[in-house]
Amino acid sequence: MTTQQVIDYVKSHPSAKVKLAAADIDGVLRGKYISLEKFNGVVNGHLGFCDVVFGWDANDLAYDNIAFTGWHTGYPDLPLRLDLATFRKIPWEGDVPFFLGEFVDTAGTPAPICPRQLLRMVVNQCQQAGFTPLFSQEFEWFNFSETPDTLHQKGFRELNSLTPGMFGYSILRSTLKSAFITDLFELLTQFGIPIEGLHTETGPGVYEAAIAYADALEAADRAILFKTAVKEIAYKHGIVASFMAKWNEQLPGCSGHVHQSLWDGEAKRNLFFDEDDPRNISPLMEHYIAGQLHCLPHLLPMYAPTINSYKRLVEGAWAPTTLTWGFDNRTVALRVIAGSAKGTRLETRVVGADTNPYLALAACLASGLYGIRNALTLQQSATVGNGYRDYANGKLPANLYEATQRMKQSELAKELFGETFVSHFCSTRDWEWQQFSKAVTDWELKRYFEII
Repeated sequence: MTTQQVIDYVKSHPSAKVKLAAADIDGVLRGKYISLEKFNGVVNGHLGFCDVVFGWDANDLAYDNIAFTGWHTGYPDLPLRLDLATFRKIPWEGDVPFFLGEFVDTAGTPAPICPRQLLRMVVNQCQQAGFTPLFSQEFEWFNFSETPDTLHQKGFRELNSLTPGMFGYSILRSTLKSAFITDLFELLTQFGIPIEGLHTETGPGVYEAAIAYADALEAADRAILFKTAVKEIAYKHGIVASFMAKWNEQLPGCSGHVHQSLWDGEAKRNLFFDEDDPRNISPLMEHYIAGQLHCLPHLLPMYAPTINSYKRLVEGAWAPTTLTWGFDNRTVALRVIAGSAKGTRLETRVVGADTNPYLALAACLASGLYGIRNALTLQQSATVGNGYRDYANGKLPANLYEATQRMKQSELAKELFGETFVSHFCSTRDWEWQQFSKAVTDWELKRYFEII
């Protein structure tokens, strides 16, 4: 649809309202409904949105360690500009019009702490270098026969999984919950999130979906909208969907693998593919892989942003722990999928379902471009077999604190994303660690309460 057609649709919709949202630093969509009159007033400009969305954590608890906003600034409005290219109709809300927005400063320039603006910056750099980045994120998530009320009443314990047992790729379990599966597939596609595949994964009530690839910014939009849309569709079926990286120590974690390739400026030729190479990967792709391997330890919180992320990144749990790459190997950090001009790509397997898609995709692309700019070479051969035992290039930081200190002190991270973003983001991760460090867990009670 053209811009005018979008505006005409909004004006003619019987609800006389618009739904909008923007991503905070954790990848939570913060939004509101606005009237048609309000939309007409901001469609060519911006609207004010309280900057507290960058001043509190995922549970709305105000940070006390950031400079960007706080009690010291009075939490003023931050201009939010709607991107009309993100227009969608919400099929489970009577096709009400929906838009994503991104934050700018009072001068109208991109806000450096806005996740969508950060990815847009990296995409622009990629395009200026003559490349078109095509990306996609896939997700695993667990589903429960619960409601928000029952979750809290139960204290998040003894939850009822949507279906019992370990039924990966199960036709039986898909049929059992066919109404939910059908709604997910059809409603997501109608919402502008085309699904390539949807199936059960191994674990009680766990699904996996692959989203069709697109340019990197659109791919991130699809990914962040996918997570929220799945939750909203699930509510209508009496289901709670969780994208937590590792909700149960006895079960597999939830990934958010990122698939990526660079194409020429017209998106006609996959520059990662080389038909003359026996492995079918180009020197450009090797530089890209080398860049990600080099940058990964500096940027890990952008791939693994929560305390819980690191419970997923353990040996033997289908998630990587070492700085490794390999061909069609699911035990390494970077999995190369090669063989065809269309399908040759890199899968970054470190990424969990709990990530902010804008930040995860920005980290992937910026790291790969760093490798290309600096003509980095692969210092290690492709891992064959068990990547958990390949320590040649080192291991990933073991927890959020260690990873955040590495990023905070990294000149490389500041070079890629700017000091303002790195300082703000790392401060929010420090906050997350502080909240965890002072909490008394069930594990501590069970271990120490009586015996010590």
